[in-house]
Amino acid sequence: MDLGFEMNAPRPKPCLPGFQHVRRFWDAPRERFVAKILPGQFYVTQHEEAIATILGSCVSVCVRDPVARIGGMNHFLLPHASEGHTAHDEVVNDEPNARYGIHAMDLLINSLVQRGARRHNLEIKMTGGGRIITSMTDIGKHNADFVREYLAMKQLSLLSEDVGDIYARKVLYFPESGRLLVKKLTDQSSHVGRREDKYLHKVEQSIG
Repeated sequence: MDLGFEMNAPRPKPCLPGFQHVRRFWDAPRERFVAKILPGQFYVTQHEEAIATILGSCVSVCVRDPVARIGGMNHFLLPHASEGHTAHDEVVNDEPNARYGIHAMDLLINSLVQRGARRHNLEIKMTGGGRIITSMTDIGKHNADFVREYLAMKQLSLLSEDVGDIYARKVLYFPESGRLLVKKLTDQSSHVGRREDKYLHKVEQSIG
């Protein structure tokens, strides 16, 4: 598997079981590996590495336990499956299925707890949810509202959020410190919107 490592980069520590499908690359300026997640993926780490993604209408929730020193991030486009369908089980083609928020949140939090995190220690941040697919309902707002409702139902607190607006976002999360860097992409929102629209169409076809 090509993990995109530079020739002079150090060898990475093995990722946690179940996350071998996530691409990691060496970020020389920050001197650490970065795991890049795509829509429908999540990633959990106990190492000093970062997690990156690009969001439009999608939302990413970043969760860590600073005591257990473990954290992760997800990336989902829709809160639930469309009416008349039920979301697939947790595994599709031997990979975690986090395309829907309801699964993305359960998978991420359960994965952390199974590896030693405590629910009362969880530090949670949310970002994304821009309104960049203008021809559709405000999916980004629905995603953000879903996360707030989910956390209230689970009696978990949201530490901070950067959601909404009309821009795509480039996200970089550092689970060991809880630092979340968000850059609004004022010149790439239409491209990200087309990519998400294509992904949404693919999801609808797969469950039709």
